[in-house]
Amino acid sequence: MQEIEPFYNWENYYASSKDQRSPFFGRKYNMTMYENTIYGYYIHPLWDEIETETLYCKILFADYDRKIVIIEMFGEWNDTLHNDIMFFKRHVIDHLLGEGINQFILLGENIFNFHGSRDDDYYAEWFEEVEDGWIAACNFMDFVETEFTKFKLDYYINYGGTLNIPNWRTMKPLQFYELVKSLIIRRLS
Repeated sequence: MQEIEPFYNWENYYASSKDQRSPFFGRKYNMTMYENTIYGYYIHPLWDEIETETLYCKILFADYDRKIVIIEMFGEWNDTLHNDIMFFKRHVIDHLLGEGINQFILLGENIFNFHGSRDDDYYAEWFEEVEDGWIAACNFMDFVETEFTKFKLDYYINYGGTLNIPNWRTMKPLQFYELVKSLIIRRLS
């Protein structure tokens, strides 16, 4: 687990620890000592903690003029035991909504499990708050998407099908955003 690190090839375009509008502004990363764990396994120190035991993230890109953010997710998304969506919503999403962001792209290749809850209040709240925007989840594993559907998250989040874009790392951030945006517009039309 400690070898899985957030995507870093877009750092010349954006770094959340240097962005005064980011919820992670000013974060310092100790690259010599691994401190955070998921189920007793140390994880790479560049993942940002959001006060949950199992879910971490990294803002890879934000553009406040275009109102977009791209967030890479890591770990186990557990709403059943830990109410991870509450922590993610309150510590990351609410901050970004306050900065005018209304288009969210979540990258989920490194989400290894999802445990849903019948309580979907935080998803519904997030969906309502994006108003003219949208929430897209790209590259989540099939069994995670199956669980999303089981808990009716497809009411709030677009995922699956064409939103699984395996070559996203070869694109520049705005190029990736434009591709996802075009796919979302097609779905919503």
